[in-house]
Amino acid sequence: MPNTVIKVENLSKQYRIGAHEGYKTFRETLVDAAKAPFRAFKKLNPEAAIRNPQSETIWALRDVSFEVKQGEVVGIIGRNGAGKSTLLKILSQITEPTEGRVELRGRVGSLLEVGTGFHPELTGHENVYLYGAILGMDRCEVTRKFDEIVAFAEIEKFIDTPVKRYSSGMYMRLAFAVAAHMETEILLVDEVLAVGDASFQKKCLGKMGDVSKESRTVFFVSHNMDAILRLCGSTIYLESGEVMFQGPTASVIDHYISNSFNTESGSVVRFDIKNAYKKLFFTQVCLTSSQGEKECVKSVLECHINYNVMEDTVGAVIAIRIDSMSGSPVMTLTDNDLDEKRFMKRKGAYKTRCILPSNLLAPGTYRITISAADMKGTRFDYHEGILSFDVSQSPKIKPSFRREGSLLVPISWQIQES
Repeated sequence: MPNTVIKVENLSKQYRIGAHEGYKTFRETLVDAAKAPFRAFKKLNPEAAIRNPQSETIWALRDVSFEVKQGEVVGIIGRNGAGKSTLLKILSQITEPTEGRVELRGRVGSLLEVGTGFHPELTGHENVYLYGAILGMDRCEVTRKFDEIVAFAEIEKFIDTPVKRYSSGMYMRLAFAVAAHMETEILLVDEVLAVGDASFQKKCLGKMGDVSKESRTVFFVSHNMDAILRLCGSTIYLESGEVMFQGPTASVIDHYISNSFNTESGSVVRFDIKNAYKKLFFTQVCLTSSQGEKECVKSVLECHINYNVMEDTVGAVIAIRIDSMSGSPVMTLTDNDLDEKRFMKRKGAYKTRCILPSNLLAPGTYRITISAADMKGTRFDYHEGILSFDVSQSPKIKPSFRREGSLLVPISWQIQES
């Protein structure tokens, strides 16, 4: 059985809003010590703080508990302000918790902000040694890894340049390279990977996968659901500082996406048009399945969209985008079939129907986004994730024969014996 390397019990962190705490005098320190028992009493009675209108505190984390085994890659997801970065700062011992406890077994390497631990006046070469020392590595260990770090960061030409002249992407490349190549048992990575370009992000994700194979534990915070799904075996979903869901990544992402979008789970959505002052606006969207049966791979799906055109409009296009529940676009369909001819939609009420053939979408959960715009890109109306639907697998198909991916496009195969 793998060992537990991170154990978090009832972890909470409280911040004072808008307060700046400077240096204290000896007298102020004694007064704070005298008030300590009363503060402890308030912690036991949280309602007292709520009743107090002068209270200006916020709980960034509240009663967070979990365990992580050696070699696991754990994702942390949630909206902005959910407490993700605060959790990593506590795990990396940058800040102390207000309540609860954390047990860490092993050295921790963290990459929480671009250029953390770098000195702007020092060169990239010098900062590699500085950052390595901050992570607890000795000089010999940094020297042994130095060439590999520089090659990974792809900044050989600028390694002897002061980092104050680096771009944010170069900062991130070097910082991540140092953190990933140091021999720490636990690696904490925040959303800084968003700074890099697509090729380097892919390289970083591959490196984190390699790190996990070395029985090192990785904590990964990201808003990129595809990266979380591909890299992390388990995920924690934080909302307002509390753990909403925790478990297998695919299941947790489904909960997160469902809570993040105002997605209707029914088959018909009607829009409030009382205050609609647009050239073109939607009134209703409806999703039906062939013969009224539940959506499955073999079903023919029809999306019915009703909309009003308030004045003659040239080149107006109605589009349907189908996304997976991880947020990745699967396909976009338009009512002009990508024909660039400018055509007229005259004033009036319209009904349009889009037919999705059977054996097109793989089993899974999908969201529908509808939009109306002209060929120049001017948007008239837009509703993101307005409907969701599940495509089920045929019961005759065994799980071992289910194909990966979102599309099941019929392909002609030709097989000849050689």
